[in-house]
Amino acid sequence: MRLKDQLVLYFCRLGVAGLDPKAPGTWGTAMACLLAPYIFLPLNIWLRAALLLALFFLGAMAATRAEKLLGRKDPGEVVIDELVGVWLVLPPFPAPSFFMVLAAFVAFRIFDIAKPWPVKASEKWLPDGYGVMIDDVVAGLWALLCVGALAWMGLS
Repeated sequence: MRLKDQLVLYFCRLGVAGLDPKAPGTWGTAMACLLAPYIFLPLNIWLRAALLLALFFLGAMAATRAEKLLGRKDPGEVVIDELVGVWLVLPPFPAPSFFMVLAAFVAFRIFDIAKPWPVKASEKWLPDGYGVMIDDVVAGLWALLCVGALAWMGLS
């Protein structure tokens, strides 16, 4: 396998997080939450938005390539979509606490696993890796509503 393809898979898997055989999405989300305070949260809201947009498009292109390399549609080990989905919950909060990040993790995993409408439907809205990414964006928006409600009620 070429170095470029190895780097694409490393990016899609968030290092080794996506390689867990039983819960790659959960480990990918956990990795994203661990990285957020160092990479994502120090940025202002505009840089957070720009980074999320860039990661969505880079993730979609990388996921498209990973599908070809791994020979299957939406392979579980591709977890860059989890990073984008859970990070999407955090931008409105200037300095989220540990508990807010934990709430983002829990809420995002619930919506990503349960796939209520329109999360499941969104997988078919876009082709290839874009479809891989968009359902996690929609799950992230649902989680954002829940975490925002917790924050509004003073519970996070």
